Amino acid sequence: MSNSVSKLFAAFLALLLMYVVPSAELARRQDDLSRMVVYQSATKFVDSVRTKGYITPTMYNDFLRELEATGNVYDIEMEHQHKKYHPVYDDPANPGSFRNSYMVVYDHYYHADLIRYLFPESTAPLDDSSRVYHLTAGDMFQIQVRSINRTPGKIFMDALTGSYSGDKAAIVFPYGGLVLNEDY
Repeated sequence: MSNSVSKLFAAFLALLLMYVVPSAELARRQDDLSRMVVYQSATKFVDSVRTKGYITPTMYNDFLRELEATGNVYDIEMEHQHKKYHPVYDDPANPGSFRNSYMVVYDHYYHADLIRYLFPESTAPLDDSSRVYHLTAGDMFQIQVRSINRTPGKIFMDALTGSYSGDKAAIVFPYGGLVLNEDY
């Protein structure tokens, strides 16, 4: 009896070591490759926006196409912080009370605002100049890319460890910076 149990255990262990562990390792490597693609694509997109000072629908669609190549589904959040200078007055009703200083204020434009501008409900072609979103030098532009699906690496890891990672994203990449140029 104990001999048959040990043979069954050995067969199970052999199956685990020969098929499941290598498959889990391949899935983990696929997740790593997806992270590198997200890193490269997001960095290229954000640096292009920061250098050029604008976003076109074509730039955004190319970015999405690169992310789709990983086979994962992503939640993308963009944010544009437009810098404004407001003069400081002791009494705002009296122009003579100007204190010779300015206060920096940022207007925030989020993903939905930018998408509504890039893809309006009109028949204008993608390369139309009315669909170009302009930024100003000194503004801040940032993006966050998060995977929203359970990647094969997470599924295998959960199965091997007997845990459940839940809704934690396998891939999260925030990136952004100061707009350097206005190339329009």
